[in-house]
Amino acid sequence: MKRGPSAEIFRGIGALGIVALRTARAIPRLDFREVLRSAAAFGSDALTLSLVVGAFVGFILVLFSNLVVVRFGVRSLFGWASGYAVLRELGPLITSLVMCGRIGARNAAELGAMKIGGQLEGLVGVGVDPFAFLVAPRVLASAFAVTALGILSSLTAIISSIGFGQLISGIEPSTFMMSFSARVHPADLAAALVKLSVFGAAISLVSTRTGLAAQGGARAIGSAAARAVVESAAALTCLDWAITFLTVQVLP
Repeated sequence: MKRGPSAEIFRGIGALGIVALRTARAIPRLDFREVLRSAAAFGSDALTLSLVVGAFVGFILVLFSNLVVVRFGVRSLFGWASGYAVLRELGPLITSLVMCGRIGARNAAELGAMKIGGQLEGLVGVGVDPFAFLVAPRVLASAFAVTALGILSSLTAIISSIGFGQLISGIEPSTFMMSFSARVHPADLAAALVKLSVFGAAISLVSTRTGLAAQGGARAIGSAAARAVVESAAALTCLDWAITFLTVQVLP
């Protein structure tokens, strides 16, 4: 009997919950050397891309903020508007969406290939828990890597906003930094760190579930990687709404 779309969604959520539970149970037994190795691999592969994305985010913010500055003459709020938007929303979300294609697709393809090739069954056969050996380290590494890349990307976006703000809007860096330091608070940075760490873990969990569900041959591996990107992006959108709602209540 063919399942409807809603049944598939609930089935996927249930499978994701099982993956998350098994990962949490495996964390005390994981190898931290594997965490560091995976974090270094995830971070180095995407560092340049994250910095470029951050620079363009800063430029886009300046273009939109310039409309407000010209229309209402609120030059004193330029630094706050750019910094708040980067830390609370654009920095974490855009960085994580980019990482869906780098971390998520790679993780799903690797785990899918290992499952189809029988390597995961081989690990179980010799008494090694794949979740402690492979999955849990990658989840933590993804959270660390996305958080670090998100902070660097956000910093790049703010620096880019300062430069383009002076070039396009004629706002001096001192004016920008005065507005930024006076109105951007530690709670904004805390909200960014919460989002980035949760987003990073979510990308790895969703892509793990997708990879472990792969069946077939080489085409299945490609399909798993593609689904990992799409499903991770959907999960990030939902999580972004939920975390934004919660952090506004807790970290206003």
